[in-house]
Order: sequence, then structure tokens, then C-alpha cells
Amino acid sequence: MLTGVLEKFAEARQGVLGVVPSLVIEPDETWTPVSAMPLDDLIQQTADRWGAPRHVGAALFWKTYSYWHTMPMAVGWALDGQVPVMRFDDTWFKVSPAGVTVGATAVTWTDVDGIRPALLESQEPLIKRISTLARVGERTLWGSTAEAFAHPLRDQVPGDYMSLLERIGPPVDGLIQSDGTRYLRRTCCLWVTLPDVEPCSTCCVLSRH
Repeated sequence: MLTGVLEKFAEARQGVLGVVPSLVIEPDETWTPVSAMPLDDLIQQTADRWGAPRHVGAALFWKTYSYWHTMPMAVGWALDGQVPVMRFDDTWFKVSPAGVTVGATAVTWTDVDGIRPALLESQEPLIKRISTLARVGERTLWGSTAEAFAHPLRDQVPGDYMSLLERIGPPVDGLIQSDGTRYLRRTCCLWVTLPDVEPCSTCCVLSRH
């Protein structure tokens, strides 16, 4: 079921999707294991692309990666409660028109109670490295993971993302607020710090107005 939905997402985006719809890959030379991800280079490339300080580049890179790694978990949960897990050592990535594309050599399945352990196993090591490399707060980075649960359940496959985040617990619970019609982040992805840009529609600065 999840694969079919992801294939439809890819079709709607003219093939530009940051996760392989089947989730499972047989990596060739174009893929790099996440365990060997050149974070220093990727952070700097993102910063250079936007003319941004290094810590902003780090936050924006993580917003992209965490979305594509997290979105299948959110959608799987909303569809039938079955959550795909791409473990750290099994996950590969490559730079793509979607920013990055991720896939895994093996995928396991869990339910909602397995999401928090999966995040700590697969995303926390990267978050800690990014935080150290670029001096960006871990809470800021986890905020992007939290939004990666909320966004697809608002716009693609309806689901109660606030209940899901509460069920998952820390480090993502409490980083999204909702008034029942829209959600806002409680942390900033730092996009708004770029010159001459509008804030994201879910930016925490909007809650101050």
C-alpha cells in the first residue's frame, strides 16, 4: 500500500521524490551510505547555494534530508499503522533534484511504538554530528523531523499528526503547535534568516503576529 502511494506522489511531482517509492535499493556507485555521509561538504554546499551562514546551511540541509527519511514513516502510519524503518547502517543517499534521495538495502516494519527508537537510531547520530559541525541546536534540527511528520498528514494523507507526535514523545513531541486548522513550528528551520525571503507558512515567527 505505501509503495503505491509513494509512486503516486512521485508521478504528481514529475518523478522528483526524495525517497525511492519501493524504499529498498540495490545501491550502485551513485549511492553513498549514510554512515559515510560527507556532512561537512553537504552543509557547506547548501550554505553556498543560498548565500547563507554555515549554521543556516546545516539547518536547511537537515530539513531536506529529514523530510524524505521521515515522510514514509508518517504516511505508513496514516495508511494502515505499518511504519517502515530504514536503519542507519542500511540507509543510503544521493544528491538529486529533490535535494537528496534516500533508500535502504533493507527495511523493517514496526508500529507507532517503534517510531521513537527508530528516530534515535537512524537520525540522532546525524543530528549530533550536524550540531557539532555547524553549531546549530539539536532542538532546531528535531523541529524539522517533527514537521516531516505533520506536513504529509496535513497535505497528502490525512492523519492526526498532533496525536502521532504526542505518542512518539521526545525528541519530537512539543515542537509543533496546532489551532485545529493549521500548524506552526515551535522551532525555526532558519529559512527566514535568508535575505529577501518570505517566512515559511509554518514558521514560528508567524505565531508572534
